[in-house]
Amino acid sequence: MTELRGPVRIVGTGLIGTSIGLALARLGVVVELVDGNPDNALMAERIGAGSRLVQIEPQLVVVAVPPDHVGAVVAEQLQQTDAVVTDAASVKSKPLADARRLTGDLSRYVGSHPMAGSERNGPLAGRADLFDGATWAITPHETSNPEAVDLVRRLAEAAGARTVEMSVEDHDLGVARVSHLPHLMSALAAGTLADAPSSHLELSGQGVRDVTRIAAGDPTLWTQIVSANSGALTGLLEQIRGELDRLLVALGKEEAGDELTAILGQGVSGAVRVPGKHGTPHIDLVTVLVTIPDRPGQLAKLFADAAESGANVEDLRIDHSPGRPVGEVELAVKPASVDQLVDVLTDRGWVVHR
Repeated sequence: MTELRGPVRIVGTGLIGTSIGLALARLGVVVELVDGNPDNALMAERIGAGSRLVQIEPQLVVVAVPPDHVGAVVAEQLQQTDAVVTDAASVKSKPLADARRLTGDLSRYVGSHPMAGSERNGPLAGRADLFDGATWAITPHETSNPEAVDLVRRLAEAAGARTVEMSVEDHDLGVARVSHLPHLMSALAAGTLADAPSSHLELSGQGVRDVTRIAAGDPTLWTQIVSANSGALTGLLEQIRGELDRLLVALGKEEAGDELTAILGQGVSGAVRVPGKHGTPHIDLVTVLVTIPDRPGQLAKLFADAAESGANVEDLRIDHSPGRPVGEVELAVKPASVDQLVDVLTDRGWVVHR
């Protein structure tokens, strides 16, 4: 087993690069920070992600730059060091192809992709626990050295992630399905709101917030991501186009119930296949709705009361309806915990709905 000793050079100190640095720093691994924007590197250093002044040959280089530049930086680091090189890009085929054009020996290069992030970016968004429990894909190519693959696996595990190994092509189709396509669908739905009358927006509830949340991601970065994965996305979008045509035909019929039910049912079938927290299989949860006054301290009180019931809250979300002095907190718990949770919250004065 290859030991991750360090130093680790991180090229690119945005959200992912800084978070990797913070995760390694908590284990005492020496981290060198490199960024074309010196302000970003300085900020990452100040929050403890590593140092800009490390002068030791790295054991491992992590390339965490925008997708369009990954292949060139990978090739550069392979040529300048004897280190194993990985990257954190969300698309793997293009960086591999770009690196192949620019350098010969790719045996020390192993692609990888931590499946974690947020709508925020930059070093100040970095968190040492960003990868805890997350999936980290490792995508060796046909000439990757097995020891290099093992070292990249050690990196992911050191950051707190669980690893899954797959081919470059399978990875790109997978992320197109579970990440890139949902982002595009969210962007299209959110785009219909851009010129919507204010009176329509006043009707907004949690549904539209759920669907449009990820559309707030950086358009420039996402342009690079979806462009780099256009092959895999094209096939999925053609499938979606077929389903949209089917939906439009159904809506144009006077008796469209059966067809609409079939389309919506297919959505349910897909939704229940999404893994639960920590990558566990999907489990059926029951939602308990709690009306909560919009004033300081109420969330803390609710969580304390829920804890007293002994029920484990598996998930939650908050619905802020426009114009109302209260909100609704949806607590998702296992069916066996519902009664005890409802009883305790009701006894403590909360307005509870199942």
